[in-house]
Amino acid sequence: MKVMHILLPVCAMNCYLAINEETKESIIIDPGSSPKRIKAGIEQSGTTPVAIILTHGHFDHVGAADEIAAEYGIKIYAYEGERETLENPHINLSADMIFQSTAYHADVYLKDEQEVQLAGLTFKCLATPGHTPGGCCFYFANEGIVFTGDTLFCGSVGRTDFPGGSMSQLVNSINEKLMVLPGDTICYPGHESATTIEFERNNNMFL
Repeated sequence: MKVMHILLPVCAMNCYLAINEETKESIIIDPGSSPKRIKAGIEQSGTTPVAIILTHGHFDHVGAADEIAAEYGIKIYAYEGERETLENPHINLSADMIFQSTAYHADVYLKDEQEVQLAGLTFKCLATPGHTPGGCCFYFANEGIVFTGDTLFCGSVGRTDFPGGSMSQLVNSINEKLMVLPGDTICYPGHESATTIEFERNNNMFL
């Protein structure tokens, strides 16, 4: 699996393509804004998108999901605990941050620890509430990669001052779901640079 990074302009958000180099298919992670930039990245990758997966429902991570899904005729996946965040403009922050009250959606809601196969790749949905009530991470065990959204950053963790946030819950989620992964697992966060589980174990002051 190859990971392609697409930096989006709204909140300097990291969108990713998880690419199966054999099948030339891809999974889009957190298409938050700038559909044109995402489409250009997909074209550059030479892959066919088969799905969108969302780490959480904040506007900067899901704002372009509907347009991209319609463009490629693909489904949107999210953790089942994030339905209210997606659908409520005050919780997904669209009403307060960009003053465009928008209800987002997912076509498929996943369960905690559910294993999913898309684009010939296998990953597990790990519920990591705290940044949002239904935030999650997507762990590709065979590739040693986890997409952490706004749960875990390099040397930091997600904000918890938004509706439904909880620092104690977030730290518990990270310790129980992420810190137990192999140390060399690469973490691709929703903002800023990539890191590893081992680096965060040894250096993250929040943990």
